[in-house]
Amino acid sequence: MKYIVVLGDGMADEPLAELGGKTPLEHARTPNMDRMAREGACGMLRTIPDGFEAGSDIANMAVLGYAPEKYYTGRGPLEALSMGVDLAPDDVAYRCNLVTIEENRMADFSAGHISSDEGKDLFAALQLEIPEVMLKAGVSYRNLLVVHGGKGSATTPPHDIVGQDITSYLPTGGDADLLRRCMETSRQVFSDHPVNTSRTMAKKRLANHIWPWSGGHKPAFPSFKEKYGKNGGIISAVDLLNGIGRCAGMEIISVPGATGYLDTDYHAKARYALDAIKRLDFVYIHIEAPDEAGHLGSVEEKVKAIEQVDGVVGTILDAFDGVVAVLPDHPTPIRAKTHTRDPVPFVIRGKGTDGTDSYSEKSARNGGYGTKNATEFLSFLFG
Repeated sequence: MKYIVVLGDGMADEPLAELGGKTPLEHARTPNMDRMAREGACGMLRTIPDGFEAGSDIANMAVLGYAPEKYYTGRGPLEALSMGVDLAPDDVAYRCNLVTIEENRMADFSAGHISSDEGKDLFAALQLEIPEVMLKAGVSYRNLLVVHGGKGSATTPPHDIVGQDITSYLPTGGDADLLRRCMETSRQVFSDHPVNTSRTMAKKRLANHIWPWSGGHKPAFPSFKEKYGKNGGIISAVDLLNGIGRCAGMEIISVPGATGYLDTDYHAKARYALDAIKRLDFVYIHIEAPDEAGHLGSVEEKVKAIEQVDGVVGTILDAFDGVVAVLPDHPTPIRAKTHTRDPVPFVIRGKGTDGTDSYSEKSARNGGYGTKNATEFLSFLFG
């Protein structure tokens, strides 16, 4: 038997008055997910263990069966591995966003979704001024800062404090003095950089600051093959997910046109997954767009992103006769504009039925599978 999981990042939400008391998932037109519910069965999944932040790193590790309590060291090192950075044992890798700070407030955690080329130019200029750390440009606003011989620091994800004063959220402990110095240097270097001059003329958000967060040492996972006896692959435009895949020894399947944003090539992901499943036992398709819409607080974009995810599901169902599962990793409610810890709905086609007629948070709460812990999900799926 072969298996495909389609994960719509942040797809779950809360009932919204502007949608008549429905969630975006209930409101969206999702004929393919609803078909899965009719032909399969639903349940709820706890993806965030007690004591952990509701992050995509924690949730996706858990869904793939790697208990965060045992294996998680931070988001930064996972992204470093995805970017091909070979961390030394005493290196601490931090995720490093390009952000927009206005009047000492976090105006935009993505610097207006700055392009990768612009980010690369900014990081090259900054590296000349702070040679004591290693900077690595990634995709768009998602970049990397590595402290050699680092101690780690308490940090805050920038997407959790949009609109808030940053003063009480600056790094503390361990590497904090160095990180704060790098942040201040970035403000000075970026202020008159040609990238921001161009962005000002184009009336775009400025990338006027770096924001390091979620640092950690290199983790050590057992391989996916060792754990499940199956060859697995992962499709994602997000370095974090590819880092988790690399740690697990999964095949990283690159898809042209996959951006990790609302404009990603959804159907290319489906096509590449169908090609990969011919040689693999398991493919994990991660789609970031619903999460980005949730962070933006855009109901319209979130509904649109969910419908695009449904299109991916339809392409899979039409061409694949194995077991298919669909789920989010965590909710990203429009109200909160950030992740929450609530359980998420899942649906599986190919392991029996439970009489459910649609896929949503509400219907899954009454599904035949009940509520499960995410670290058990793939063992259950493969069982």
